[in-house]
Amino acid sequence: MKIFNTLTRMKEEFVPMEEGKVKLYACGPTVYNFFHLGNARPFVTFDTLRRYLEYRGYEVTFCQNFTDIDDKMIKRANEEGTTVKEIADRYIAEYYKDADALGIKRPTYQPRATETMDEIIALITDLMDKGYAYIIEGDGVYFEVPKFKEYGKLSHYNLEDLVAGAGERGASFEGKRNPADFAIWKFRKEGEPFWPSPWGEGRPGWHIECSAMNRKYLGKTIDIHGGGQDLIFPHHENEIAQSEAANGCPFAHYWMHNAFVNVDNEKMSKSLGNFFTVRDIVEKFPYEVIRFFILSGHYRMPINFSDELLKSAQNGLERIATAVETSDFILSHESEAGLSANADAEKELSDAVSAAKTTFIERMDDDMNTADAITSIYELVRVLNTHLTAKDVSAASIKAASDMICELMGVLGLEIREILKKDSGIPAEVMDLVNQRVEAKKAKDFAKADALRDQVSEMGYQIKDTPQGPQVTKK
Repeated sequence: MKIFNTLTRMKEEFVPMEEGKVKLYACGPTVYNFFHLGNARPFVTFDTLRRYLEYRGYEVTFCQNFTDIDDKMIKRANEEGTTVKEIADRYIAEYYKDADALGIKRPTYQPRATETMDEIIALITDLMDKGYAYIIEGDGVYFEVPKFKEYGKLSHYNLEDLVAGAGERGASFEGKRNPADFAIWKFRKEGEPFWPSPWGEGRPGWHIECSAMNRKYLGKTIDIHGGGQDLIFPHHENEIAQSEAANGCPFAHYWMHNAFVNVDNEKMSKSLGNFFTVRDIVEKFPYEVIRFFILSGHYRMPINFSDELLKSAQNGLERIATAVETSDFILSHESEAGLSANADAEKELSDAVSAAKTTFIERMDDDMNTADAITSIYELVRVLNTHLTAKDVSAASIKAASDMICELMGVLGLEIREILKKDSGIPAEVMDLVNQRVEAKKAKDFAKADALRDQVSEMGYQIKDTPQGPQVTKK
């Protein structure tokens, strides 16, 4: 598998530190609100990476954090007259509702920053002991950026060009030794949560939290670190600096960053006010459509948000699901399906099944190109549909093709048969009437059969008679 490494700006062959095992970290949410589509993109992207690595046989240890102490959270708590912990608890619960519905598997570890305070303090102590950090009285503990000679190697920025804007509290603060220095511990302020430390009561800076959680749960060096491209600088650059300064070894071998979700060609963000929460979008489109929409573009390319593009994703997902649904329906009525296997047709469908898996893996191995991987699934759907219509292949061949579609979609976190169960939503009382109608037709009581059809129609469903039996759908 090849990965585009932000660190080298090249596609590189992925070679894990330990054969068959992968240590993966991805930055998680700051939990002060529902997450929007721009936040959902990295969550889905790195969940899919984890799923694909597991599909290829790797044992993946995946850590994704919760930032549960932050300026935004303090502001939200003060506005609501509540505590930061109450805000965190509420929005972590809401995060899981959306993440679970998007098919995002629970990470191996999903720690809160506030539960990692001992490790944060230990990491800052290492930086102090090694001369990389200093105290500004009345303000906090700062990382001295110029002492880390490789600063800028991820973002490819020159330190001299970054003397403004790198500090979390403004580059002009007179106590800094260099304008790019950033806070790793902020001293206590009135109305803010605080923890004891060797330097005074306070709370951690944002960047140090991820470094400490990485070190605690995955070790000093990891295979892959991921996140949105907006985190490259300063967050990930600062993570590298403080982690490598403290630990004396490489922090992450591969860095992967997804591009933005745009609205009218501008990055979707809370600060611009042009964001749509996932909770807003599911009022119009199901969660699985949102996931499919995200994966329909290459993770390193921007994707534009619109109802039209989501509708297009929905149509594409329905096309795949319908092929599986039709296959399963035929297989469940095999004796009535009138299938007549033709050798040439059997070979064509069998070849399409093999080709779909081969090309899917080739495309996913090429820097996780989910967009082209989905195209390989569409091609199998096209061939399968042709033979479903012609009824010129065996039930075994139909099953092999529909199972392969489900297998590959499952790697993308889209369980087609589960989606079909959810989407069918045909109430038991409707199916009871449908079955009564079947019996009425067998008894040649067509008046009763018509009355039952009308009753089903009044309940909002329609019956389509097929050679394999009745198919019931919502009107």
